[in-house]
Amino acid sequence: MRTTDVKANRLFIVLAGFFLTNALIAEFVGVKIFSLEATLGVAPYEWSLLGVSGNLNFTAGVLLWPFVFVMTDVINEYFGERGVRLISWVAVVFIAYAFLAAYASISLAPAGFWVEANRNLGVTDIQGAYAQIFGQGLWTIAGSIVAFLAGQLVDVVVFHRIRRVTGDDHVWLRATGSTAVSQILDSFVVLYIAFVLGPQKWSMSQFLAVGTVNYIYKMGAAFAMIPLLYVARHLIKSYLGADETARLKAQAAE
Repeated sequence: MRTTDVKANRLFIVLAGFFLTNALIAEFVGVKIFSLEATLGVAPYEWSLLGVSGNLNFTAGVLLWPFVFVMTDVINEYFGERGVRLISWVAVVFIAYAFLAAYASISLAPAGFWVEANRNLGVTDIQGAYAQIFGQGLWTIAGSIVAFLAGQLVDVVVFHRIRRVTGDDHVWLRATGSTAVSQILDSFVVLYIAFVLGPQKWSMSQFLAVGTVNYIYKMGAAFAMIPLLYVARHLIKSYLGADETARLKAQAAE
């Protein structure tokens, strides 16, 4: 095997590993809802849309999903549709496996000393807290997985259609353009499955309003991450060399 092939394989493993790690962590930390205004120390912003109002509250997973989007675009750039589809399906399997493992761990009987030690620390029901954090509802899990996979598969198609028009130029355009389309699915599908079809039975106005606010936030994060795309391209070119970088990009574009 050529040295350049070894480097390319190592690069794919590192990118895929970072992608999978962020996707898995985002799924589990996403159970926490945080206030953006309170986090930034600013006055609450009262938004109103379609007769629904609220503050800027998001799941903690939004801290990590932008990195997943960036990794998707970087892998798309150098390893093409096959690379993105591979890691997307692998991520779905890993996420499902992780939730099965979480449910199995919740079903284990807690040790008495563990419960007592945490009660002394102020956690009166550590088993209940553990189950609440790791045992996300099946509707939420299903919505998240379906939305993630649909968004990824659409992202890769839109990315390469824009690339055929722009060539190697305007990486920011194909990255944000593909994200803009894919995140419509990701933002609305998960809410529809989890909260419209699920037990909470949201109204359509609430579903559309919350989904729109989430989508706007994700697009803001996507634009903020554009510099990271160029940093990643520079580092990859430095690692692979100009010739191997050009070969991979040409192969990915086929």
